[in-house]
Amino acid sequence: MTADFIYLASQSPRRAQLLGQFGIRHELLLAGADEDAESLEAVLPHESPTAYVQRVTDLKLDAAVARRKRLGLADAPVLCADTTVALGRTILGKPEDVRDAERMLALLSGTTHRVLTAVALQHGRRRHAALSVSRVRFATMTRKQMARYAASGEPLGKAGAYAIQGAAAAYIEHISGSYSGIMGLPMFETAQLLRSAGFNT
Repeated sequence: MTADFIYLASQSPRRAQLLGQFGIRHELLLAGADEDAESLEAVLPHESPTAYVQRVTDLKLDAAVARRKRLGLADAPVLCADTTVALGRTILGKPEDVRDAERMLALLSGTTHRVLTAVALQHGRRRHAALSVSRVRFATMTRKQMARYAASGEPLGKAGAYAIQGAAAAYIEHISGSYSGIMGLPMFETAQLLRSAGFNT
């Protein structure tokens, strides 16, 4: 029997918003205070952006599935995703503070970078995964613009120190790929995974 809801193992309100567009009921399955979720995002030496984002997504999904079992929650598919920004082979994760956000923005200014979002769904013993890769070109930003945007607080908690759906859109010249993937949950790939679990999307 197919479950009538799924678990979303993500704190991102953007992912919850995008998932809601499918009209499928979901419940959040978040890490508890006893879990070191941030440690899962550590980059391994010489790791490529593609290998990194897929590995982190798998680790987060492993943790979420174990969490559901440990808490004795109802059996239902578990969805997880992770997004990273890559400039060449350099991985730009979430900035540590405003100064770090300015550093990342300076790297992205006037360049084209990749945004990789891996998404995975586990239903019973079956696991399905997909990867969305988009390219984003930033306009050249002045130091004043970088400082103002970084100080707004929007870059904090965002891979690459920006949110495409926010004020950063004023500096994005061109995108090629999935807008929803850049936001954090690629709708096309996610729909395919949901169908694999028996949902109509």
